[in-house]
Amino acid sequence: MKFSVTSSELQKALSKTIGVVPTRSTLPILENLFFDVAKNVLKITATDLEISMTVAVNVKGMEDGVIAIPAKRIVDTIRALPDVQVVFTIDTENNKIKMATENGEYSLTGESSEEFPTVPQFKGENEIAIEAEMLRHLIGKTSFAVSTDELRPAMMGVLFQLKDSEIRAVATDGHRLVRTINRSFSSPKFKKEIVIPSKALALVAKLAEDGKSKILVNESHILFQFDGTTLISRLIEENYPNYETVIPLDNDKALAVSRDQMLASVRRVSLYSSSTTHQIRLSIRKNELTIAAEDVDFGSEARETIPCEYSSEEMEIGFNSSYVVDVLTHLEADEAVFKFSTPTRAGIVSPRPQREKEDVLMLIMPVRLNN
Repeated sequence: MKFSVTSSELQKALSKTIGVVPTRSTLPILENLFFDVAKNVLKITATDLEISMTVAVNVKGMEDGVIAIPAKRIVDTIRALPDVQVVFTIDTENNKIKMATENGEYSLTGESSEEFPTVPQFKGENEIAIEAEMLRHLIGKTSFAVSTDELRPAMMGVLFQLKDSEIRAVATDGHRLVRTINRSFSSPKFKKEIVIPSKALALVAKLAEDGKSKILVNESHILFQFDGTTLISRLIEENYPNYETVIPLDNDKALAVSRDQMLASVRRVSLYSSSTTHQIRLSIRKNELTIAAEDVDFGSEARETIPCEYSSEEMEIGFNSSYVVDVLTHLEADEAVFKFSTPTRAGIVSPRPQREKEDVLMLIMPVRLNN
């Protein structure tokens, strides 16, 4: 097996696939990348058995073949090289690999290609075309709110609802919820609800560049196809909670505030909150919002008052500052609009103005205030 390739082209491909490789695995073979050279195309595959990614790279092929190469060693080596031509000469009988450049030679031992798990041939009857920018935007708006609780596997992914004239993306961890509706998408022939693991979506967000991306779905897996790159992920086959029942419909106390001003204020004040609860107190009165925090154990406290638009009766409500920061960070607007009902009911947050043909709603559960 022999081929040559520029280190910069190989580096691009390796940087995509390395995200799939597990850092620790009970199967050591998964810590390798599968190299398959046929004619003048090198296909690099990585898998953790849940997610598989294959990237195609144009090379100068001299002898076809397949081998598994230790992922970390090859990624670190290629990353450390300047932009040079690298010639790979591989003895697939004893899995010895030589990489030669103009100035150096590097040798390592690979694994038999037969040990590497085969990536199943994907059969998906339903094909969806979606703008890569839209896909990246939906992922970016929701994935921060995904749960990490393995006891609730459905919430460890993002729910995508494909409808006639819109696509919805929903994520929640029980403390906050995000629902993004995009009405510039249509899927009249294929309507489905799928839950995609957050790790797969993080990889997709990096791959989704300009142009269209192709998606294929079957009962258990989803395939994303970008220019020269294919990612297959197992779907989460658990029922997603009925999130609509959690969204309050009677929050009639509206507070509008500068997103940047409130975000900066919460970040400063929360430095003085309890390190265990991260609790902040919002005291809202006519056109005035006071954000306060205290840490009784260390005798520290802070408060700031900022202008806002508010005309309902005065109220106080407590939140985990980390969740408020997350929500405000992911709002793309000059103003944030909060809607409340009582200090024990969830608060709804939305951007003002909303993007065209988009409806973003975020929800934060309050925490009980200590008087």
